[in-house]
Formats: sequence, structure tokens, C-alpha cells
Amino acid sequence: MGSWYWIGVSAGLGVALGVLLAGFLAGTRAAITAAIVLAAAGGVGIGLVLGQWDEAVGGGAGGALGAIGSAQLVAGTLRRGGARFGVALFIGLAAVLLAAIAWIPAAGYLEATLVPAFAARLRGRAAERYAGLRTLARD
Repeated sequence: MGSWYWIGVSAGLGVALGVLLAGFLAGTRAAITAAIVLAAAGGVGIGLVLGQWDEAVGGGAGGALGAIGSAQLVAGTLRRGGARFGVALFIGLAAVLLAAIAWIPAAGYLEATLVPAFAARLRGRAAERYAGLRTLARD
């Protein structure tokens, strides 16, 4: 495989690491910032393990984009009453799935593009709080 494959794998694994860290560290702005910085540094480390500087750049960018993209989802879920452990568990499972998908050729590039795009799409649609059974009480 060429260098483009390993850059994509590094980016995809960086996205998975960013999603994982944002899932476990989200809650405050300082924790989200720490997750972004740690994900970028971890992505650079993954890239250096897999290759050279170009893989490191791909991994760092993927880590930062994954943390930014998933932080929106995690913060919104926690704000609307989601349980911290449950959110971390499901986000962790998603990160494992993203890490597995990263090994498919060109999938890492798609992950680094789609995770922040989905988060930007969520931002405009978010309701303030889950209505639950209160909507049935109006009848």
C-alpha cells in the first residue's frame, strides 16, 4: 500500500481516539479543550508509530477533528439529562467501531470529514431538553 493508505489509517485512528477522549472527558469546556489537545497529541503519536511525519500530521488532524465533532454530541447529551457513564460507554463503543473502520482504504479520510460534519448538523437541530412523557400529559 502507498503512503496515502497509511495517512488515512492514521487519520481514522486519530478520529477514534478523539471520539474516545471526548466521550470520557466531556462535561466542561476545560475538559473538552483537554480532550482536543490530548487527541491531537495522541494522533501524532499514532502517526509516528505507523509511519513518518505525513502520517503524524494526518493522525493529529484526525484526533482534533474527532474530539471536536464528538464533543458536540456528548455535551448535548449530558445537557439534556444523559447519564455520564452510559454516554461514555456508548461513545467508547462508537470509537472502537471507528478504529476498526479506519483500516478500510480511504475510510479514515471519510471519518475525519464526516464526524465534524455530523456534529455541525446536530448543532442547528438540537432541542433544549428531551420532552419525554410531558408531551403526553398535554392531552
